[in-house]
Amino acid sequence: MDAIKRYFDLEAKHTTVRTEILAGLATFLTMAYIIVVNPTILSKAGMDFGAVFVATIVAAAIGTLIMGLWANWPVALAPGMGLNAYFTYSVVLGLNQTWQIALGAVFLGGVLVLILSLTGLREWIINSIPKSLKLGIGAGIGFFLAIIGLVNAGLVVDSPATLVGIGDMTDPKVLLAGLGFCAMVIFTRLAVPGAIVISILAVSIVAWVTGLAPFAGIFGAVPSLAPTFLQIDIGGAFSLALLGVVFAFMFVDFFDTAGTLTSVANVADKVDAEGKIDGIGKAIVADSSATVIGALIGTSNTTSYVESGAGISEGGRTGLTAVAVAVFFLMCLVLAPLAQSIPAFATAPALVFVAAYFARNLRDLDWEDVTEYAPAILAAVLMPLTYSIANGIAIGFISYAVIKILAGKWSEINWAVILVAVLGVLHYAFG
Repeated sequence: MDAIKRYFDLEAKHTTVRTEILAGLATFLTMAYIIVVNPTILSKAGMDFGAVFVATIVAAAIGTLIMGLWANWPVALAPGMGLNAYFTYSVVLGLNQTWQIALGAVFLGGVLVLILSLTGLREWIINSIPKSLKLGIGAGIGFFLAIIGLVNAGLVVDSPATLVGIGDMTDPKVLLAGLGFCAMVIFTRLAVPGAIVISILAVSIVAWVTGLAPFAGIFGAVPSLAPTFLQIDIGGAFSLALLGVVFAFMFVDFFDTAGTLTSVANVADKVDAEGKIDGIGKAIVADSSATVIGALIGTSNTTSYVESGAGISEGGRTGLTAVAVAVFFLMCLVLAPLAQSIPAFATAPALVFVAAYFARNLRDLDWEDVTEYAPAILAAVLMPLTYSIANGIAIGFISYAVIKILAGKWSEINWAVILVAVLGVLHYAFG
C-alpha cells in the first residue's frame, strides 16, 4: 500500500487510496454505457457485435492504464461517442467504404496525432490556448455533458417545432433520475464519500426492484475478439477519397481531447498561475496511443472522456483513479450482464451534476473585456447545441482570432490561436 501511495504521490495530492478507487468507480459508472452503445453503433457498419464489445473494453482498459500508470492523470479513455457514429453512418454507410478501410483511416489519423504529440506541437497548442477559451471550453464541455444527461434521463426530448422540448414529467424513469440528481447534491453537501456512486446504485436498485430496468444477472461468456483483431485496411485508407476522412478523424480527436484535458485540468488543480497544464505532454501521448491501439483491436477512435469529471468531483486526483477505472472495465469482460444492468436514467443525473461542476469555470472569465468573454461563451454554447466539442472549439478559436484582429488587438493573438483557427476554417471548407 505504501508503494502505491508513493508511486501516485497521493499525499502531495491530498488524496487516499479509498478516495481514488471510489472516484474511479464514479467515472466508470458514468461512462459504462459505451460498453453497449459502441458495439451497437459499429455493428451497423457490419462489424461483429461481440468482437466490438470486447474491443471496446480492452481498448478502454489499455488506454486508461497508460493514462493512469504513465501520465498519472485521473482521466479514463474509451471509444468516443460521435466519432463512432461518424465511422458508421458517414464513412461506411455514407461513402460506401468497408469497415476495415474505416479502421485504417482511424489508425492513420491516430498515428498523425501521435506524431504531433511526440513532437510537442500538440502540447504547445494546448498550453497556448488563451485563458478565456480554456474556461469557455471547460464550461462548454459541462453543458455538453448536461444535454447528454438530460436526454438520457428523458427530461429533454426532440421537438419538430422547437428542436428540443420537455419530456414526460410523469414518467417514473424521469422522476427517478430527478431524485438521483437531488441525492447527489444533498450527499455532496453533507460531504458523504461516494455521493455520486451511492446515488447511481440507489436509483439502479429501485429500477431493478420495480421492473423499470431489467437485471440481466452477473456472469456471462467472453465473446471472441478474432473478427475485428488486426483487421484494418491501411492500404485502402491511403487514397485521395479518404484523405478528408483521415483528416476528420484526426481533427475531431485532436480537439475533443484538447477540450477534455483542458477542462479536466481546470478542475483537477493541474493548471499553474501562468495557465500551463502540468503533465499535459504525457497525457496527450497516452491519449494518442490509445486510438492507435484501439484501431488495431477493432474499434473507432479511443479518446479521453469528459465523464472523468465525475471521478474528479469525487476527489480523484491521480492516475490511481484511472487504474481503478481500467480494472472495472476489465471486470466487465466476465461481469457484462451486471454492468449492462445499470440503466441510462441512473447514470444520467451524474452527467448533469458534473456539468454544474464544470460550469464554475465561467466565474473566472474577464467579464470586463468583451473580446475575451464573447468567443468563450460562443464556444461553450455551441458544444451542446451542435452536439460536438470539436465544433465549439473550432468556432471559438475562429471567432476569437477574427474579433481580436478587428478590434486591433493583434498582440493578444499567438501563433497557436492562428493555427487552430486556420485548421478550423479548413475543416469546414473541406471536411
